[in-house]
Amino acid sequence: MTNPVLGPRALNRALLERQLLLNPSASRSALETIEWLVGMQSQAPGAPYLGLWTRLDGFSFGELETLMTERQVTRMVLMRGTVHLVSAADALLLRPLVQPMLDRTFRQNAFARAVSGVERDELVAVGRELLGRAALGPAELRRELGTRWPEVDPGALVNALRLWAPLVQVPPRGLWSRGGGPRYATVEDWLGRPMESGSPAAALEAVVLRYLAAFGPATVADVQKWCGLTGLREVVDRLRPGLRTFRDEGGRELYDVPGAPLPDPATPVPARLVADFDNLLLSHADRARVLDDAYRTRVMGVNGVVRGTILVDGFVGGIWGIERTGKGDRASATLTVSPFVPLSADDGEALEAQGARLLTASDPSAAVRAVRIGPPAP
Repeated sequence: MTNPVLGPRALNRALLERQLLLNPSASRSALETIEWLVGMQSQAPGAPYLGLWTRLDGFSFGELETLMTERQVTRMVLMRGTVHLVSAADALLLRPLVQPMLDRTFRQNAFARAVSGVERDELVAVGRELLGRAALGPAELRRELGTRWPEVDPGALVNALRLWAPLVQVPPRGLWSRGGGPRYATVEDWLGRPMESGSPAAALEAVVLRYLAAFGPATVADVQKWCGLTGLREVVDRLRPGLRTFRDEGGRELYDVPGAPLPDPATPVPARLVADFDNLLLSHADRARVLDDAYRTRVMGVNGVVRGTILVDGFVGGIWGIERTGKGDRASATLTVSPFVPLSADDGEALEAQGARLLTASDPSAAVRAVRIGPPAP
């Protein structure tokens, strides 16, 4: 039997529905949403606040701050070797699963040669002992580890430790109302629980199913792009009897969980703001379902920066950002939208209204808040 074919618009509407960007939720909590999305990229500490705001009606930035200070969510290196915000349960589940990818990342980095004479188990044990006493920042770790291995580049020691040991970044790093440099603790010490020790194969299968529910339908290559792991074909093959299968217009096989929504491709999508570093743009090998390759370099700049984007008819149609100046009663916040495509009057009004609401949530103390929408960039 021939698998049904899903075109880019069908895949787009399915992705937006599952990412809560077609119809933002009025009932999900921030914690439920973070778990549904299997974490949110947090390379920029404030990005998850914006990502949750776009997905949840009535989201308060304070809700996420409370989750962080109460240790119900945490930030750590996970999928693709990047910092993600995840629930406490997912931190303990996902970190062991992505270790093979982190090991590969270590081998591909220049600092691997610098620590070639250091025993991995010894470095991890020393790091755990140090961080068991108190959370430490990079400079403190460099000093402490450099004392133990004076002949080795201390920066390389810290980089190796971050990939070899399950470290979390503790608050105030990641809080919206006040920031701070990264300080590390082990995930077990911070959460007071050990990492998952069950069957890795079963855990990985469960995570793949969660990915498909939140990002599917998707190819094996898409799953691997999202998490950074390789060799997932056999995992999907084991799951295949319980999955729905489709084809994209290029003939590639797509997998999906039964019962997941597939909205009508003609479903209207109001113009919408999407956060910087959002996994909406980073979780598929083929981004055509949401991002035209012609716009990729405008959105994804140097050093891994992924700018905030706007959706026009469901697809990336521009970028946006907030510029803040002054302090106290002279503080101002201006949200600027730079479209790639012409905006209809309805799209412009929707973006202006969203921008104004977002500034009220993100910059409540600013004396002046403004939204500016520029002309389409050539």
